[in-house]
Amino acid sequence: MAEFFLHESSYVDDGVQIGKGTKIWHFCHVQKGAVIGENCSFGQNVNISNNVKVGNNVKVQNNVSLYEGVELEDYVFCGPSCVFTNDLTPRTRYPKGHAGYKKTLVKHDATIGANATIVCGHTLGEYCTIAAGAVVTKNVPAHALMAGVPARQIGWTCECGQVLGKDLVCPDCGRKFEKNEDTILEVK
Repeated sequence: MAEFFLHESSYVDDGVQIGKGTKIWHFCHVQKGAVIGENCSFGQNVNISNNVKVGNNVKVQNNVSLYEGVELEDYVFCGPSCVFTNDLTPRTRYPKGHAGYKKTLVKHDATIGANATIVCGHTLGEYCTIAAGAVVTKNVPAHALMAGVPARQIGWTCECGQVLGKDLVCPDCGRKFEKNEDTILEVK
């Protein structure tokens, strides 16, 4: 008996690893070589392509495709209809195959808003937040709040997800941060 939930309308190819407690809902497809951690949730119409790696406790909302070359670390949130790419110069006449795909790494505890686009070949830092509809075209620092087209940094976010004020103190959990080069660090 499987230790994960798979809705009857979804497909899982041979050669896939799925962790205990994971839920795969309506009309999803998990392709060969994908590795999915424990306690994840995949909403309706999610496609997980060949060889994609997904950590533990990841939540992927409806209508998201994780293409080959994408890796999500633990506790990543992908909002509805967010988009990942894996080829900077696609041409159907000149396919590159998996060796030509650019890697995208989304570090632990990152949040990607609804309808955001993540252009391939970049790393999204831990605890960053990508606003709904933003288009990420470069690496994102840890804790950065990114918005716009193309996305630019407009602030910082706490580990708990709250937007930090100019004093870099979280209004929700009280954590305090200080600027350190191109990121912030918690003051202990």
